[in-house]
Amino acid sequence: MEATKKYKTFTYQTQLQWLENRAGKLKSEGKPEFRVASPPEFKGETGVWTPEDLFVAAVETCTMTTFLAFASRKQIPLISYSSHAEGWLEFKDGGYQFTKIVIRPEIVVRNAEAIADAEKTIHDAHDNCLIARSIKADVTLEPLISVQ
Repeated sequence: MEATKKYKTFTYQTQLQWLENRAGKLKSEGKPEFRVASPPEFKGETGVWTPEDLFVAAVETCTMTTFLAFASRKQIPLISYSSHAEGWLEFKDGGYQFTKIVIRPEIVVRNAEAIADAEKTIHDAHDNCLIARSIKADVTLEPLISVQ
């Protein structure tokens, strides 16, 4: 009889305190707190992290950390990783929602032999990013991989 694998459940907690207007202070135990607000287009503040910024950043960060975990296991000779992400917030089905996020990672590897592994690994990371898998927006990957 095959044993059933048990998976752990994880919880993540944040705390939010309203400050003024449409701004608050976001914190989580053991981490630095920071100001958050509505974006200017929704009568918020400029120069402050917004829920929209954090949403796109969560997908982009998850893609990077998943890639780094997979690349480490495969021992890909990584020189650098950076990325840019863009999210489209559109009015759809009676309200605003993110419809698309494009992540553009730039990956530099040590030798030409590692390019194919890095390419496969970034796509595997994209497919396994738990944040991207948890949302309904279409998440697209446009990697650029080079050798230094």
